[in-house]
Amino acid sequence: MTQASTANKQRDRFIQLLRELFQLNQPDLDFGLYRIMHAKSAEIEKFLSEDLLAVIATTFGGSAQAGIDTARASYERELTTAKEYGAVEPDNLPKVQQARAAYEAARDSAGDDAEIYDHLYRFFERYYDQGDFLSRRYYARETHDRAAPYSVPYDGSEVYLHWANKDQYYIKTSESFNNYSIDISKAAGSDGQNPLFGDAEATAPRRLHFKLVEAEEGEHNNVKATADKDRFFLLDATPIAWQTGADDAAELVVRFQYRADDEKTGNTGTWRDKRNTQSVVDILTALQQQAQGGDAQAGDAAAYHLALAQLVSKGAKKAGGKQDTQPLLTKYLHQYTAKNTMDYFIHKDLGGFLKRELDFYIKNEVMRLDDLGTASAPHVANFENYLSKLHTLRAIAHKLIAFLAQIEDFQKKLWLKKKFVIDTQWLVTLDRVPATMYAEVAANAAQWVEWRQLGFLIEPSQDLLANAKPGTLEYLQANTTLVLDTRFFDAEFTARLLASIDNLDDATDGVLVHSENFQALNLMQERYREQVKCIYIDPPYNTTENAIPYKNTFKHSSWISLIQNRCEIGRKMNSKDGSILFAIDDTEMANARLLLNGIYGINNYISTISVEVNPAGQNIRENEPAKSHDYFHAYAKDINCSSINLRGLTPEEKQSFNLVDDISAFLWDNLRRRGGNSRPDDRPNQWYPLYVTLNPPKVSLKNFSDAIEIFPLDPHGERRIWRVSPDGARKDILSGDISVLEKAGRVEVVKKTRIPEGRKPKTMWYGGAYSGTTYGSKLLKDILNTTEFSYPKSVNLVENALIYWADKNSLILDFFAGSGTTGHAVISQNKKDNGSRKYLLIEMGGVF
Repeated sequence: MTQASTANKQRDRFIQLLRELFQLNQPDLDFGLYRIMHAKSAEIEKFLSEDLLAVIATTFGGSAQAGIDTARASYERELTTAKEYGAVEPDNLPKVQQARAAYEAARDSAGDDAEIYDHLYRFFERYYDQGDFLSRRYYARETHDRAAPYSVPYDGSEVYLHWANKDQYYIKTSESFNNYSIDISKAAGSDGQNPLFGDAEATAPRRLHFKLVEAEEGEHNNVKATADKDRFFLLDATPIAWQTGADDAAELVVRFQYRADDEKTGNTGTWRDKRNTQSVVDILTALQQQAQGGDAQAGDAAAYHLALAQLVSKGAKKAGGKQDTQPLLTKYLHQYTAKNTMDYFIHKDLGGFLKRELDFYIKNEVMRLDDLGTASAPHVANFENYLSKLHTLRAIAHKLIAFLAQIEDFQKKLWLKKKFVIDTQWLVTLDRVPATMYAEVAANAAQWVEWRQLGFLIEPSQDLLANAKPGTLEYLQANTTLVLDTRFFDAEFTARLLASIDNLDDATDGVLVHSENFQALNLMQERYREQVKCIYIDPPYNTTENAIPYKNTFKHSSWISLIQNRCEIGRKMNSKDGSILFAIDDTEMANARLLLNGIYGINNYISTISVEVNPAGQNIRENEPAKSHDYFHAYAKDINCSSINLRGLTPEEKQSFNLVDDISAFLWDNLRRRGGNSRPDDRPNQWYPLYVTLNPPKVSLKNFSDAIEIFPLDPHGERRIWRVSPDGARKDILSGDISVLEKAGRVEVVKKTRIPEGRKPKTMWYGGAYSGTTYGSKLLKDILNTTEFSYPKSVNLVENALIYWADKNSLILDFFAGSGTTGHAVISQNKKDNGSRKYLLIEMGGVF
């Protein structure tokens, strides 16, 4: 094979990779970003087929030809000089041979073209994977006997957390369930180039839509199905339907459900592939049956059956660069299911990232600085040509990086762009609704239906008016705590209702936002900047039971990016004295701690609380203890501004303080110090005698008649110290705070311990009140008659956490709201202490 043909082969391979990077290999996809890319496809195609090739030709041609011309001129000059000096065999002179060798090397430098193409391919292919650019910085060149070690950028911190997707936005936080549309008239044939239906430009569009008609929700926001209840895309009982397109042509709709599959066996991925393959057969069968049925859609069904049958027969290369093929229709199904069940990322600065990585690649993979001084070091015969090759590689790569960065930055702008609020509704208790509007409420049948479905309607008791029955004006007047939902009323009614409420913002107890949480936080961060006293979140734990999907086994990396992107905005919404309470279990507990250190600052760490959420224990594996606890990390925005509230004493705690004087309730406690720092060597000034009598009780620093000398000795005779210095003892003796008692046959010097205003939280919470089963799952079932939420927190846990870290008039934010436990806790605590706390909940699930 000639050097030119080798270079052309490497170039074609590289250009094909670029087509994948620019997503030009999927002209049949007709939605979302693909539609935008198709609109720009002519510009991108021109860049690849003309502009880039021109840059390559100019760069290669200019550098190579300049080297060849210089070497040839040097060779001819040496040869002419030799002849002028009368050399008998001028070609054999050393200088002439050296110049000729340099000329031949330059002339043969076309081989550098293939090497440069190979380096371009290897560089871009290394970082690109199924639509994302992932950081894979190799520290040294990979060899046949040594895997390439990775290099991690380090900022000089004492402790540094790095993860694979650190410089990316996590943009997939739950099943998106977007429709997936294909123009199969543009579907590529087995050669990857020719359309199935001849001239794609001349063929009328033949659109196919995958649509979801029913879905079972995950637990909340980002949490997928439990391990024993994986969900799959399954054809609906009515697998196909038709819709009319913009050009009045019939378009095929394939209807899916997303639910658990009771027939599932074996590995989840293998079963998903099996279901997709079966769906292809079932789609064709349904089309064939309709084509033979003779109804109005028979002709369309026959045409689509023919087209899709060809899609089954034609092959497409599988993802990952493998040469095995799969039916094109199967490929589309795999793309559809993957789109709705995998995570995706957008790079925060793709251009800067790839330029930095390129410089690193050139140093370590092309120049191979690590190999200097070894037999593996690259041999450089012509240093100018070598530098020219490096310059050529860098120039072409920079051109491509700039173009790729434009596309990625466009996606980033779409992601970061504040989204529009498309609908706003209000929940208002009837006691805030003007009496003049009650008749309109009573006449609204849809509102009564919802109240009955929610279990809010009760039959009238004897003390109500005899005719105060559901559906009547009198019933509304007798039950003013019913909650009116404005979605059942027109805009004019809603406007009058809101206008009747003074200080609407102050009167609003909570805000519920139905949105992907990053987008909601991004939209609201200016409105609520530095106003949130406490953030409480219970994000997905990323366990086997409720893992988020992840790419390339980057399980923890995907999870950290998801949390980081959102907590960074959340911190901006924290007030200066605010805090975040972050619920988590052992799976990501350590990663969450390190991540929050980076976001809130290690010096703003407050504590980690361990909570017994499952008193019975959960037996996960035979060789592990039964798991019964979770945690929550507590961080302050500024530890110097943060404070912690005290809880009230329990009846049992109050009972201990059973004595009262003019100041407060108290109990007598031993004056002798216990525990750490309780020996004379620790505090010599607090080792001294006291002189006492029991009857009458008297204590003195000086000896007196009939007094007993007492040193602070423990029951074992060990020397301890008093809790106060001599000056402190003198003061407390005078005030009556120090006295003497007889306990268990011993004379003890005691000091008053006054009843505290409250107690600080301990770092371990336990008791039945924190059971997620009893006060989470069962409580929700009692309220809503649903088991839709798998792992809700105990409302008591959240309520107690808010007692310590939120004041009575605080705003509390939860952007993984799930079943709304945080809002429930706020309402419950407000009722108990007449507080005016407000809640801001963000949730994207179908619970709205």
